[in-house]
Amino acid sequence: MDLNPVMTYSGDVTPGGAPAVRELDRLTISKLSVGPMDNNAYLLRCRETGEQVLIDAANEAPRLLDLIGDGGLAAVVTTHRHMDHWVALEEVVAKTGARPLVHADDAEGLPIDAEPLREGDTVPVGDCALEVIHLKGHTPGSIALLYRDPSGVPHLFTGDSLFPGGVGNTEKDPERFGQLIDDVERKLFDRLPDETWFYPGHGKDSTLGAERPALPQWRARGW
Repeated sequence: MDLNPVMTYSGDVTPGGAPAVRELDRLTISKLSVGPMDNNAYLLRCRETGEQVLIDAANEAPRLLDLIGDGGLAAVVTTHRHMDHWVALEEVVAKTGARPLVHADDAEGLPIDAEPLREGDTVPVGDCALEVIHLKGHTPGSIALLYRDPSGVPHLFTGDSLFPGGVGNTEKDPERFGQLIDDVERKLFDRLPDETWFYPGHGKDSTLGAERPALPQWRARGW
């Protein structure tokens, strides 16, 4: 089995379709498209302990629960407070007992109480860990989650803050856009190598290297 299949894993999923599964050396990543807005939900499973964490219980709780299976769920991390990323949160938490987690600045936007996250916090996934990166602009508390694979490339879950082709929607607000593009450049592109694979809240995956040449264009156009 290819333990880090950068070239064979595309991350392509379709609404109602099967998950795309990526087997890393220590972590399994399952990507599922849910709901009418084609949201991506990501189930991460530690291969050593079996512990699982879900990123964005976006919609279609029954499908998410099927994906989780009998292995239990330690936590659900919500990348930001927009409703399309938490429609299934209450049901998934109620049926699994998972800890709901969200950045402190977006906590009031969720339908249930959640434990607050902040810049630099760590979310464990068994023997693996996700670093919380605060990317203000799409919402006040938007976050990305970084997994540094000890035997491969970094893996970055960006919510709606970074997509192939640009940063997330800031509703044509120059201040919000400036904050987001600055955070994305400084905290992601300046820190992480080109081979970093990122997984957005909707649509296809990409790498920082594929997007890096367009950063000046994104900044110039203002969105």
